[in-house]
Amino acid sequence: MHASQIPPVTAQPTRRAVVRTGALAGAAALAGAAPLISPGPRPAAAATGPFRHGVASGDPLPDGILLWTRVTPTEDAAPGSGLGADVTVSWTVALDPGFTRVVARGTVRTGADRDHTVKVPVAGLAPATDHWFRFGLQGAVSPAGRTRTAPAAGAAVEHLRFGVVSCANWQAGHFSAYRHLSRERLDAVLHLGDYLYEYGPGEYQARDVVVRPHEPAREMTTLADYRVRHAQYKTDPDLQALHAAAPFIVTWDDHESANDAYDDGAENHTEGTEGSWPQRRAWAQRAYAEWMPVRYEPGGELYRRLGFGTLASLSMLDLRTYRDRQASSQLAGEVDDPDRSITGAAQMDWLLAGLTEQGPQWKLVGNPVMIAPVRFPSTLSTAELAGMHELLGTTTIDGVPYNVDQWDGYVADRTTVVRHLRDHAVKDTVFLTGDIHSAWACDLPADPLTYPVTGDSVATELVCTSVTSDNLDDILGVPPRTGSLAVEAAMKAANPHVRYLDFDSHGYSVLDVTPSGVRMDFHRLAERTSPGSGASRTASYTVAAGTQRVRSTGGVL
Repeated sequence: MHASQIPPVTAQPTRRAVVRTGALAGAAALAGAAPLISPGPRPAAAATGPFRHGVASGDPLPDGILLWTRVTPTEDAAPGSGLGADVTVSWTVALDPGFTRVVARGTVRTGADRDHTVKVPVAGLAPATDHWFRFGLQGAVSPAGRTRTAPAAGAAVEHLRFGVVSCANWQAGHFSAYRHLSRERLDAVLHLGDYLYEYGPGEYQARDVVVRPHEPAREMTTLADYRVRHAQYKTDPDLQALHAAAPFIVTWDDHESANDAYDDGAENHTEGTEGSWPQRRAWAQRAYAEWMPVRYEPGGELYRRLGFGTLASLSMLDLRTYRDRQASSQLAGEVDDPDRSITGAAQMDWLLAGLTEQGPQWKLVGNPVMIAPVRFPSTLSTAELAGMHELLGTTTIDGVPYNVDQWDGYVADRTTVVRHLRDHAVKDTVFLTGDIHSAWACDLPADPLTYPVTGDSVATELVCTSVTSDNLDDILGVPPRTGSLAVEAAMKAANPHVRYLDFDSHGYSVLDVTPSGVRMDFHRLAERTSPGSGASRTASYTVAAGTQRVRSTGGVL
């Protein structure tokens, strides 16, 4: 994997396509009206003390883990302020929650230059082992967190369990999905992007209601803006609970910087009035490196590969930094242009090499946007097509809608991956995807045109839905599981490789990995705008080892 630019500490034996202010179709009467500020429950008051942003861990290795926190040594040292003195923070790692068996401890300096965030890559730990950690500053002790190291390379592993999430918009609801996941016993949480959103209050929310307004109260474009927004998200009690319960393995999508970002711009960036894109992106990436528990520093590579014994490898992709601009309706043939890339050449070579290298059985790929091809049926109504455009950000080229922000807009790159898997007879590759605010279980056809006859699939794709960001029913302004059902049926009929589709639910997924198969359980929140929302499992789909196909299952692997 790509090494962090932070040296490890060895253990010592002691949106969417457009900014939205209203919904389409059934909510058209509200278009143009100012979004409401919800009078409902407010988030809990910000914690006091130096550790008000919680603790976290990430990127587990067989012998180490990355620890994270943010300290507020004085009240003037607020996130994004650039104020506050440098301080020394202590950290401790133990084999028990009571910290009677300490296996590592040390100190680290932080200050305003990195927004008083702390990242400690600890090495020398035992593999496949639960550890507890905490920090100290000026006599105060942080909440304790639980983390877990990865299994040793070559070690036989019978079971892994991951939480899988994406698309958590603060303004669109509460993060109840994270609370429910925090109660699972997980090896790690895979966050596939859109951990936070760039919009200001009233620009993108829950239908017509701003459930919780963003801070700062504007679109984030500067380093201070990105830092303040990250800090706000880290005050959410359910997100803090999940970070304290399991290590995160993260990648970014577009909203960590700006909607539909690409290598030299973004749909939601106006050059000049919002500064230069290279500077804005650099600020977004710097704040991400500071505030996220990830082995990444500005100027490095976010894409990386983690190993979990003989059972699985996990390749986390970066599909924003190196991609060419999305295809436009004015330039027919762009989607097929072999000179356009979603990964960039170096990352593509790295991905292909990882798919064919000898080692772990399951090749899991953390894939921010969908790779499976999607055709749009001609039977959809005008309102349904408009809703799909709003949800998926489609572009019509020569009269045909294309999902140009996904791999559908970069056909040559997808073809390269598919042919590589087919030509090398690679088995047990599963793409784990977010971004699209809906839940899917798909085969990845060797050839979409012949798939209905041959059923030939080279891999599979499991897509988690949004934590809170608007789904199709929100866009259409209809109750869940009503108007979307006909759209789902039409989409599955037009795409026989799509085995499961849910355009309405907000929630999370749990992925179980064993030598015999991979199973994704899809969970739906009862109400995203309620801080105490319940959740229920709505579907389970399995990929049996060696099959490269998804199938519905209600049983246990």
